[in-house]
Amino acid sequence: MRLIQYRDKDGQRRVGWVTPDGNGARPLSGVTTVYELAQRAIAAGGKLADQVKSLAEEASVDYAQLLAEGRVLAPLDHPEAARFLITGTGLTHIGSADARNKMHTATHGNDAPESDSMKIFQMGLEGGKPGPGKIGAQPEWFFKGVGSCVLAPGEPLPLPGFALAGAEEPEIVGLYILDANGHPWRIGYALGNEFSDHVTEAKNYLYTQHSKLRACSLGPELLVGELPQDVRGKTRIWRNGKVVWQEDFLSGEANMSHSIANLEHFHFRYSMFRRPGDLHAYFFGAAVMSYSAGFKTKPGDEFEIEAPIFGKALRNKMELVPDEGLVSVAAL
Repeated sequence: MRLIQYRDKDGQRRVGWVTPDGNGARPLSGVTTVYELAQRAIAAGGKLADQVKSLAEEASVDYAQLLAEGRVLAPLDHPEAARFLITGTGLTHIGSADARNKMHTATHGNDAPESDSMKIFQMGLEGGKPGPGKIGAQPEWFFKGVGSCVLAPGEPLPLPGFALAGAEEPEIVGLYILDANGHPWRIGYALGNEFSDHVTEAKNYLYTQHSKLRACSLGPELLVGELPQDVRGKTRIWRNGKVVWQEDFLSGEANMSHSIANLEHFHFRYSMFRRPGDLHAYFFGAAVMSYSAGFKTKPGDEFEIEAPIFGKALRNKMELVPDEGLVSVAAL
């Protein structure tokens, strides 16, 4: 089951259940957002899928047309953007360490000592998938921003003028809601483009937080239920109507050094991340990136991330935003 959020022809918000052929979406009655839908499911003590089936209308809308007209929204948002926390983790995939190490050797040479990134990746390989009821190795973690940094499919990704570069990070994202008692519930999963400045990150890994350019994109669809063990997708970069770079990527726990449950534990163990009514989007890490393959992006490039299990592709074009210059603070 896959869901979308969109605006109808009158500009009103709707939630749609994507039809099996992927070309249409059945609107849901009684809810206007996935946030409302998740709250209803919690209140009813049942599954999200049951709520969707009970609310789905018979008629469907043209999903492709919604995308073409820019009416598809990110698959999850909060009425108060500051209560939608965007975070993530890295070095969680078998291929991610290789990509990170290429960044390290490109900057510091092939004879550079083993990086902390490789050390933490090895910790994940050895202890990132503990048995049931056990706590495993702690993953890398970062804070991206809040809901205002999440862009809809098709919206331009802003490349700040101060950035040294900007490029895609194709990832699977876990989407969560906290109930009235502060208990986390996973709503589902979505494709995500975490979008980072890898040139800045490669200079020094203590710059990792600065490399997170805050903007990111989710969707277009939300996958309800469990994530398959093996997820296969493809990333493409389009320039002037042509594909100039592409690569397959693997995700799902079969291709990860951490279990999703282990990542979720280390995120939600902090009580501040269990505030009732909040939403969370948690990026699970990227296995391949164009930067680590030596490809240089340009403003105007369009990133496309797709995986059949998630339906239609996530596409966003990178757009240069002028640097505002020095930001000074005034004393009161």
